[in-house]
Amino acid sequence: MNASTLTTTADLGELARCAWRIRRYALRMGEVQGQGYIGQALGYADVLAVAYGHALNLRPEDPKWEERDRFLLSHGHYAIAHYAALIEAGVVPENELETYGSDDSRLPMSGMATYTPGMEMSGGSLGHGLPIAVGIALALKHKDNPAFVYNSMSDGELDEGSTWEGAMSAAHHGLDNLICLVDINNQQADGPSSKVLGFEPLADKWVAFGWHVQRVKGNDLSAVLTAFDAARHLKMRQPRVILFDTLMGKGVPFLEQREKNHFIRVDPPEWQQALAILDQSQPEGALA
Repeated sequence: MNASTLTTTADLGELARCAWRIRRYALRMGEVQGQGYIGQALGYADVLAVAYGHALNLRPEDPKWEERDRFLLSHGHYAIAHYAALIEAGVVPENELETYGSDDSRLPMSGMATYTPGMEMSGGSLGHGLPIAVGIALALKHKDNPAFVYNSMSDGELDEGSTWEGAMSAAHHGLDNLICLVDINNQQADGPSSKVLGFEPLADKWVAFGWHVQRVKGNDLSAVLTAFDAARHLKMRQPRVILFDTLMGKGVPFLEQREKNHFIRVDPPEWQQALAILDQSQPEGALA
């Protein structure tokens, strides 16, 4: 689906096809290197499908268009998922996925704004995205630019003090053009996120910081779509956050069931097995 043709209405069938293609692009990139953050890509695909297949105001042929919505990938290790969404949106050509993680590729393994069209920040060191998003949202306000800023981050970033400084600043400045997306998959490099540093009651914390808060099942396309629309059209002068509870490896059961799937290495035949399993759930018309 070309993001330049988006309207204010949404077709859940087309979004399902979009999410399926994002998962498939990510698996194909993972196969190139034999490893990667595939669990996150599969789990977050529904959120990215709604973002790039419905919500974001973009011109794929002009990634630097001044009135574009900005999508910041704070969790830079999700780059493989973001590239899949950029391919789906028509910002990056599909044939470039074969270069993923290779020398001189525009698709490095961690997100870098200097390499990839449509990548607004170089992420990876967690906790930087929200403060940067606050600065961009303030600048857009000063310029009377109607664009929205979407900051995408992981639950691991809830451990970072800079995240909460950014949250406090956004509320103080009434940044109603800022939407924060938090992927809650309860997994980070050192183990379950909730055990590394407990973050509940999470919704109450964001409310206390002055944000409008929604918490939804991140693999329920209808719920994700409703949350995006509510956040964008909220008539209140405050920033808004959507908390998405997602399942790592969604769509490929043998990856869903892994105890540790923060960073996945699989044997070569398993990539084709994963693709075959995903293809069994292909929505009608997904590759038409």
